[in-house]
Amino acid sequence: MAQPNHDPITATADAGAVLGAYLRAQATAFLRGLRLHEESGAAAAEGSDAARSLRGAARRISGSLATFRVVTESSWADGLRTELVWLSSTLADEHAYAARLTRLMDALHRLSGSPELPAPRGTAGALTVGSARAGALLERQLTLARTRAHSATLQALGSSRFHAVADAVAVLASEVPLDAIAARGRVTDVLVPLAAVAETRLSTAVAALPPVDGAHPYNADHDGPWHEVRRLLRVHRYAREALGEDVTRPAAAGEALDRHRDAAEAATASATAARTPRIAPATAYALGVLHADQRHEVEAARLEFQHLWLPEPAVTPR
Repeated sequence: MAQPNHDPITATADAGAVLGAYLRAQATAFLRGLRLHEESGAAAAEGSDAARSLRGAARRISGSLATFRVVTESSWADGLRTELVWLSSTLADEHAYAARLTRLMDALHRLSGSPELPAPRGTAGALTVGSARAGALLERQLTLARTRAHSATLQALGSSRFHAVADAVAVLASEVPLDAIAARGRVTDVLVPLAAVAETRLSTAVAALPPVDGAHPYNADHDGPWHEVRRLLRVHRYAREALGEDVTRPAAAGEALDRHRDAAEAATASATAARTPRIAPATAYALGVLHADQRHEVEAARLEFQHLWLPEPAVTPR
């Protein structure tokens, strides 16, 4: 683990003071995002940015409450963390479906114009014809899913459950419920060891990842462990943020795993569309090419993550 900031004030500060400042800042960001979301109304771009800000603050609070649970009032932390995970997941769905459709449409456009992709049975233009139908099918399916997610988001934001979460975060912005004993400990004695536990969990999950090589192509069964590494990396990153450490490296590695998640889910969407009954052979073919393209993107993201996160192999002297 990278060493924390050793400024004397930070190193000797009370753990509760440091964690409390971070949580209050994230609670303020949450409330700001909520206000912007309410003010955006029907403006799609502004609403999407506000929802992203809300999700980011909610994830940081929930991740920090998980890592530094013993420094807070545990029952309060557990309850708020559960609600924030629910809210973040609900808010993410609509954006995810929209982004997935854009990703797949862009890929279809790129693939249909590629001279390197052979048409099935030697039929010229089969991919171009099939991609149009595949695009229409994906648009119907993902737009329907996005509409349902949008309705779920509106329902959630109008619920008493959401208002209770917003009220709890508003209280957090001014007062953090802390454990009377643990909060008085020094940062280096309390927060740093807890952050190290989060990093150990991440390192263990990374070490258990399936190998990335040509012997394991297109294996969607391997996506789950990678998604878990993405989650653990995010928790690790937030712990480092709370300690005032540099998060450039975990942020870059996290972006690679975000692309991995996006490509994996896009591949699943194309495979699901390909199972639609009674679709034309050219449509099925285009969806198959699209699925393979997205699985290639998955593999590329895995390699990029390894390059960014894993240490360079030692060179054995001759």
